[in-house]
Amino acid sequence: MKIYTRAGDSGETGLFGGDRVHKDDERVHAYGSVDELNSQIGMALALTQIEAVVVPLTTLQSRLFDLGSELATPIAEKVSSPKVSDADVLQIETWIDLLEKDLEPLKAFILPGGSPTGAALHVARTICRRAERDVVTLGRGVTLRPEVFRFLNRLSDYLFVLARWANAQAGVPETVWISSQ
Repeated sequence: MKIYTRAGDSGETGLFGGDRVHKDDERVHAYGSVDELNSQIGMALALTQIEAVVVPLTTLQSRLFDLGSELATPIAEKVSSPKVSDADVLQIETWIDLLEKDLEPLKAFILPGGSPTGAALHVARTICRRAERDVVTLGRGVTLRPEVFRFLNRLSDYLFVLARWANAQAGVPETVWISSQ
């Protein structure tokens, strides 16, 4: 099988089930942002020396593939695709709770950055928020399951807490935002 098909040369792409849409379709934006998030999590994994984050992040990468598959499948299609669930949301909440036990409570806004892993996770968090916005936009025109929204919302929270935790593990202090006012 060749990697190039030439099927997208006219600015269209295929969805699961065979429908063709323009590459700037809201559905393509949504699953494209999820794909970008998955790649950024891969970058964080490549940078980390912390074994405790490898399993959760790798698990989340697989769930993001499930989510991308669901977003690329129109509801009207009979194509079965794996789906994120409330169990996935609960797992993320459990991971957040475990990490927060090791962190000082926030008393001010912090600037994204820190260690290479922490900075990569902050980038992943912002991509996750964009993916969430793109999915909300898509959801205005098509029916999406509520678990999709919950999963992305909780995932961005996890990435924020994980970035803070990774920075703490690396001994890199958080930089507090100083308002110009």
